[in-house]
Amino acid sequence: MILIYSHKLTNRLRYTFKTVFTDVLKTEIRFTDNIDEFERSENIKINYSTSKLNSGLFFQSSTILFETGIKEQEISLFEYEENKCFFSVSKESEFPFDPFAASFYLISRYEEYLPHIKDEHERFLASESLAFQHNFLETPLINIWINQIAKKIENLTNFQFPTRNFEFISTLDIDNAYAYQHKGFIRTLGGLVKSFKYGGLNDRLNVLFKKSKDPYDTFEYQLQIHKKYKVSPIYFFLLGDYGLNDKNIPVKNKTFQSLIKSIADYSEVGIHPSYASNKNITILTKEIKRLQNITHRNITKSRQHFLKLNLPNTYRNLIDNDIKADYTMGYAENPGFRASICSPFFFYDLDVEVETKLQIFPFTTMEASYQYYKKCTPNEASKHITELLNTVKSVNGTFVSVWHNESLCEEGIWLGWRMVYEKMLGEVRS
Repeated sequence: MILIYSHKLTNRLRYTFKTVFTDVLKTEIRFTDNIDEFERSENIKINYSTSKLNSGLFFQSSTILFETGIKEQEISLFEYEENKCFFSVSKESEFPFDPFAASFYLISRYEEYLPHIKDEHERFLASESLAFQHNFLETPLINIWINQIAKKIENLTNFQFPTRNFEFISTLDIDNAYAYQHKGFIRTLGGLVKSFKYGGLNDRLNVLFKKSKDPYDTFEYQLQIHKKYKVSPIYFFLLGDYGLNDKNIPVKNKTFQSLIKSIADYSEVGIHPSYASNKNITILTKEIKRLQNITHRNITKSRQHFLKLNLPNTYRNLIDNDIKADYTMGYAENPGFRASICSPFFFYDLDVEVETKLQIFPFTTMEASYQYYKKCTPNEASKHITELLNTVKSVNGTFVSVWHNESLCEEGIWLGWRMVYEKMLGEVRS
């Protein structure tokens, strides 16, 4: 057990130290604001305050963990042990910066509450982030800092932290289960007209008349490849009503429901809240109930369609619907670490200054980022994914990947991308 002293014990401070020591380092901690108790204790001790005491490791505190509310922070970046850091402190401190304050700033997504430019889908852009602007978006800085803290404690004491291992989670979004089938009469007719005008009519007709398989129906392949590499993926199904940005199969379609049930028999299933649900909790509740009615299971996992994440409202709506884990934390346009961490953590609601029970699983890479934003070839994407995977392995983090059923079809723009997925799964097991 590690005893933490500070002159003022705030919710921000408790949350940050709990994230570092309890959630990531798997170690019990206790807090005190009593100097005498701290000095008498024979436990491993950390003094997180403005002044050095007679005992304990001294991590000098900056101010953000003792503040309330949101304001512009003065951030000046420099390097420590070849990694970026900020919130500098005196030389008396174990580190020349405050890793707890810096971790809180990044993990709470503090900057996303400040004024910023949004994209056409009202999303926070990677280019607006401190990580992108200072070239550490592809570095899990918080994990590096946490490992440095653990090493410092182990070197100066006889304490040993529990062994941690690299973990991998494959996730698949089912935005559109089938390319041509099961769309209903009006959408099928519209698709035929579109194919007649722009090409692809024969392919569509062959699928509709069951002469060939629907290209997006890659589910048998997924089952085989996951068995081969002993991977247990999580599937997120879009069950929103038809709209401009929500175009999955009609929820009442029996084939679609059978697909969901069959996948739920061997994989975890979560909700993929629709574009329309992001600002309407009533719609979100309806979609979650739809999935629960189909699977006859409580639904506790989610990832937002289009990665629409508006803090804190998106997460509050999920919490109000008993969602326990969300997998949205990442950027559409850039791979990397949106919260500068590759370990699960709990959402801290800055507006009300409370740690919530919603666990966030940040993802590192999504195939659509390479295809639509980076314009990468499969080989280029595969190489970059391997680099990110090795980065996460090096800090014993959790690598979460995002794929879609259509990207495994081996047709059109997705020709060659099965290799990328299979190589990633192979690298995970190597």
